[in-house]
Amino acid sequence: MIAERIRSWFENRLPVSDTHTLTQGNIYIVPTKAGFAFAFTLLLMLVASINYQLNLGYLLTFLLAGSALVSMHLTHGTLRGLTLRVKPPSPVFLGQPAEVEVVLNSPGAARHGIGLSVRRKRPHFAWCDVPAQGSATARVTFAARQRGLTRLPTLMAETRFPLGLFRAWTILRPAATVLIYPQPEQPPVPLPPTQAVPGATRNARAAAGGEFDGVRSYRRGDAMRRVVWKKAAKTGELVSRDTTESVSRELWLDFEVAALGDVEARLSRLTAWTLAAAQTGLAFGLRIPGVELAPAQGDGQRRAALEALALW
Repeated sequence: MIAERIRSWFENRLPVSDTHTLTQGNIYIVPTKAGFAFAFTLLLMLVASINYQLNLGYLLTFLLAGSALVSMHLTHGTLRGLTLRVKPPSPVFLGQPAEVEVVLNSPGAARHGIGLSVRRKRPHFAWCDVPAQGSATARVTFAARQRGLTRLPTLMAETRFPLGLFRAWTILRPAATVLIYPQPEQPPVPLPPTQAVPGATRNARAAAGGEFDGVRSYRRGDAMRRVVWKKAAKTGELVSRDTTESVSRELWLDFEVAALGDVEARLSRLTAWTLAAAQTGLAFGLRIPGVELAPAQGDGQRRAALEALALW
């Protein structure tokens, strides 16, 4: 508990930015467990060399100690000078992992064995190598806990290159946010019935026998029985028979129609309806308290409806 508070206090003092250039002041380095074991072994070798007056023992001990110091310099230099840039992530649904893309740029020599992870007790690293005067991309994921606009979690970059005796790391607090849509209801329920448009003008007439006067361009989701195959065979263009109902009725996804007691459950049902309507190519509108989207279709309407549900 105390360690968590200290860590939170320390992280809150760090600047918030999507671009992070690594310098002497923001890179931390400590020995690893292997490094402590190596130091203990060197101490034993030194004591034995002193006790038995072994000149070759002195030579080997100080040679290995010098190698460890060079390793520490190389480990720190692997991160020093790098620039980390966080890309804004794409929206995801609640319950799905959100992916954060971090671009690492090296102004000089190649860098090896760099891991990126969300800062937590047991981090899961995405490892990459950065070419000389080039860039590399690392992708890390995290699970959002609530819908809406969520700031990205604190990230950590570390390396133990080349010998694993030292661990150098840095901490990054991104300023970017990710939009979390409500979780769609599972299993989804059927779409609500369409509603008649008051005062709508009927532009098509139903003839005897169920035939139709009007035709229009084929829309994704149209039933195969409504496609005019004769015209398609002659012109190669898919058209569908238009109906009076398609002109005089609308599909509204209403907060009040999603008759559930819990608010989040209603939003989940509306999200599932939005996905179903968009998948079938239907024009639909959305009504939630304080927000109303006019009926439309396409990816733009889908994104607008999901964003409204996420931010409500």
